[in-house]
Amino acid sequence: MVGKFRLILLSILFAGLSLMPLHRAVAGSVPPGEAEAKAALDKSPRHHEWAVVTVAGTEMKLNAFIAYPERKDKAPVVVVIHEIFGLTDWIRGVTDRLAADGFIAIAPDLLSGMGPGGGGTESFPSRDDVVKAVRNLASPQVVAMLDAVKDYAVALPAASGKFASVGFCWGGTQSFYYATAQPRLGAAAVYYGSPPPTEMFSSISAPVMGFYGEDDARVTSTVESTEHKMKELGKAYSARIYKGTGHGFLRAQADREGANREASSQAWPATIDFLNKSLSQK
Repeated sequence: MVGKFRLILLSILFAGLSLMPLHRAVAGSVPPGEAEAKAALDKSPRHHEWAVVTVAGTEMKLNAFIAYPERKDKAPVVVVIHEIFGLTDWIRGVTDRLAADGFIAIAPDLLSGMGPGGGGTESFPSRDDVVKAVRNLASPQVVAMLDAVKDYAVALPAASGKFASVGFCWGGTQSFYYATAQPRLGAAAVYYGSPPPTEMFSSISAPVMGFYGEDDARVTSTVESTEHKMKELGKAYSARIYKGTGHGFLRAQADREGANREASSQAWPATIDFLNKSLSQK
């Protein structure tokens, strides 16, 4: 009887232990939320560095944050396009998470040199000022900056030469637009960003995947027509809309009574799977 009781007790104990690592793995396999980003960066075991990237044909120099994966072979590059809030600790946290998932990730500050005293995002007096400055960036100008960053990153000794883009909010829109302008792009991940004009879809060669909040109708209302037009043109486009979430769910994981966190736990693994599959085919 005692032996049977011990067996039951051990079964319960091991069942509990088997569940706990699974929960931690899921929680740790997505980028941190905004509030946790700085602490996650400080604890990261991965190599981080800053690079100064010159944009061809201009005097512009971009500050870019790079995170390296820990792997024996060469890695594909992911260019991370920041939100309308500029290059923040949260975007750097996303960049570090991409490195944890096996990519060389590079996040340029697209406001480099445009702030007070020639500074970047960090030099603006308020978030509102950053938002205004980012809104003034034209997509063709952004493409030139992304090309410069891409050229720098794929030339790194540890890079495989393959590359993709992922963007968030305003950056999601730019990631989709970049697919229309860069024929060698291997994949474009779009987090709650609007599509470019449909007449530009014909120039897209990379697969595009979008991740959207159900309650973000400003953006989500474009998904059906985008799916229809991309299919008509024979282009690869897939979209996932997450129930009960709004705009910016990956950054605001603590909001929406758990819906944003649940969406993030589904969207991020899907993003990594999409990037891996797309880049292995290019």
